[in-house]
Amino acid sequence: MKLSAYVGGVGVLGPGFKDWPDASEVLSGRHAYVPAPTVLPIPAILPAAERRRTGRVVKLALAIALEATTRGGADPSKLASVFSSSGGDGHNCHEICQALALETREISPTRFANSVHNVAAGYWSIATGAMSESNVLCAFDASFAAGLLEALTQVAVDHMPLLLVAYDSEYPDPLHAKRPVPDAFGAAFLLSPERQPASLAQIAAVLTDQAIDTMTDPLLESLRTSIPAARGLPLLRQLALRRAGRTVLEYLDGLRILVSVAPCS
Repeated sequence: MKLSAYVGGVGVLGPGFKDWPDASEVLSGRHAYVPAPTVLPIPAILPAAERRRTGRVVKLALAIALEATTRGGADPSKLASVFSSSGGDGHNCHEICQALALETREISPTRFANSVHNVAAGYWSIATGAMSESNVLCAFDASFAAGLLEALTQVAVDHMPLLLVAYDSEYPDPLHAKRPVPDAFGAAFLLSPERQPASLAQIAAVLTDQAIDTMTDPLLESLRTSIPAARGLPLLRQLALRRAGRTVLEYLDGLRILVSVAPCS
């Protein structure tokens, strides 16, 4: 079965990428990729009290979600959403583990509230007033592809616009030794069942057993393989090229996703 949707706004933030235009210049080959630590903006769309409680994954997810909806000209309060992450807030998990290792075992209520996997989706709802359905999923290293499939399925079934937010952040030591994600990276896509004025391209996805596409730049390939959310880089590259083409994304062992891209202009 083929699942399709139109891509409106895109949001990107990660090592060496400050936003989608910046990433587009690099992924299209117009600029060289220069790795640099991810700079996460303060989530100004949150009330001050909630803003002080946010961790890195929330800052990342809100930044790319806001960029995608703004570039797509969509009202975020009216959108359903899919949030996909391989691990959630590693720093918050680290702090909870440290607290549990103490004799008192006292955990901050704020730490506990931020430990749930849907914390980014919750803060997005608080920030935007979004009341539509929000699905949050995790599929380890396959989380980007799983999120894309879920989002495209919802667009096909509900025939309504939807926001896909895929994001991951690093764990501090000693957890980092077991899950060596080096930095934060995320990509968000505004998806619609029909072409909109801001639509960049139409994408169509099917399952395949073809070999996955990799990045020709060794530094970008290292980024793709080291952060689960960055498994979507080949799709972002195809969108940045602004020409018709296909790309195969990593999914499960022996199963991948073939995505066809047809630009709208």
